[in-house]
Amino acid sequence: MAAKTNSNSWITYPKTNSPAQIRLFCFHYAGGNATVFRTWSQHLPGTIEVCPIELPGRGRQINLPSFIHIDPLVNAAAQALLPYLHKPFAIFGYSMGALIGFELTRILRSKYNITPLHLFVAARRAPQIPDPKPPIYNLPEADFIQEIIRLNGTPNAVIENQELMQLFIPILRADFRVLDTYNYTNQSPLTCPITVFGGLQDKEISYDYLTAWQEQTTASFSIHMLDGDHFFIHSSPSLLFKTIAEKLEG
Repeated sequence: MAAKTNSNSWITYPKTNSPAQIRLFCFHYAGGNATVFRTWSQHLPGTIEVCPIELPGRGRQINLPSFIHIDPLVNAAAQALLPYLHKPFAIFGYSMGALIGFELTRILRSKYNITPLHLFVAARRAPQIPDPKPPIYNLPEADFIQEIIRLNGTPNAVIENQELMQLFIPILRADFRVLDTYNYTNQSPLTCPITVFGGLQDKEISYDYLTAWQEQTTASFSIHMLDGDHFFIHSSPSLLFKTIAEKLEG
């Protein structure tokens, strides 16, 4: 079934749920799009309205240029979401989306004096920890593709299709440029709870990288390790859903 949409091209609704008490804005990983979260409304309570975010350069926003730096990205996201923040809301971000969600939460606090009920971050080291690896967004194409294959998040059907890859590579390069050019700035910790998810077999993000998120909040903090590699969102979603529901309904 096609997703129902509103006039805001940033937000897609796989299932509209106006009576819901809480909105959950979801930000995808690098190279992804809003369809990553298309089934989430089927697995979360009816009190939670799932609002997948479609970043420019893909999906409904494919005709817009992708962002290549995080500051303009989160400022634009804040503007797009502002009309929908009259209800209590939470933010979920996966990998690149976790960094976006974190910086968006800081922007909402500093510019609009708005704070989410909860920040959920997954498969991403704490923002104050520098990237131990060199940038990949500017690698020659063959090397860049090898890095993408190594991360194991792109379907083989896409990797093996040269035409699809030629469409996909500019989006991936832009997303990784957002990550590779990120500079953390020290600010006071957030006042909302943070829940972190990690993959037990994730070779990219260590447990120490995940626990360091605790420095970013003065509220409650918890960490949950799930079976799977960096993309455990696809292999072990049930505990993810259960934990989100418990945190938002508790």
